[in-house]
Amino acid sequence: MSQVKDVEEFQDIIGYQFVDLRLLERALTHSSYANEHRLSKFENNERLEFLGDAVLEIITSEFLFRKYDEMLEGELTKFRASIVCEPTLANFSREINLGDYLLLGKGEDNSGGRLRSSVLSDAVEALIGAIYLDGGLEEARIFVESTLLKDVEKRKLFVDSKTHLQEIIQKNSDQSVEYVIVSEKGPDHSKLFEVIVVHEDKTIGHGFGRSKKSAEQEAAFDAIKKIV
Repeated sequence: MSQVKDVEEFQDIIGYQFVDLRLLERALTHSSYANEHRLSKFENNERLEFLGDAVLEIITSEFLFRKYDEMLEGELTKFRASIVCEPTLANFSREINLGDYLLLGKGEDNSGGRLRSSVLSDAVEALIGAIYLDGGLEEARIFVESTLLKDVEKRKLFVDSKTHLQEIIQKNSDQSVEYVIVSEKGPDHSKLFEVIVVHEDKTIGHGFGRSKKSAEQEAAFDAIKKIV
C-alpha cells in the first residue's frame, strides 16, 4: 500500500484526518493496482466510488436547494449535473493533487492514468465515500462544501466553458482563442488528450480529457479560473 508519509501528506491537503487509514488507502487504490498485486476484488476503490456518488449527490442537492431558494427544479437539476459530472470532479481532483497519491498498476500508470478524467473523478467519489464511512455524513458534508462546493458558481461554468471563455475574451479583444493538441497518449480505445488554449500567442489554459472536446472544455475552464 502507499507509504504512511504520503497518506499523512494527502490528509493535510484535503483537511481531513482519517480515524481508519485503511479507508483512505482503499479510496486511493485503483482496480489495476489491486489486480496487478493480486489483491482481493474488494480491495480497490470501486465500492467506495459507488457509495461516494450517492453521498455527493445528496450533499450537493441539499446545498443547492438551500443556497438557491428561488431556483426551479429543472434549473437545480442542471446545476447539480454540472457539479457532479466527470470533467468537474476530475478538475477538482487536480486542485488537491489526488492523482499523485493514487495506487495504479504499471500499465495504467504508464498510459497516463494519473491524468485520466475517468480515473480521477472515480477517485474523488471514492474519497467522499471513505470520509462518509470514517466520520459520517456531517464530516463528508464539511469536506464537500469547503472544497468542491466552495466556488460553486465557477464549477457551473464547466458545462460549456468554451462558450463562456469566448464571451469573456470578446469583451476585451478582437482575437479569438485557439485550441492546440499538445499530446495524445494511450491506445485508441482509451486515449488521453492534452490540450492548451492560446490567445494572442500566449497559453492561457491547460486541460486533459478522453476526447478532444472534453480536453478543450477543461482547458477553457482552466483559463476562465485564471481570468475571473
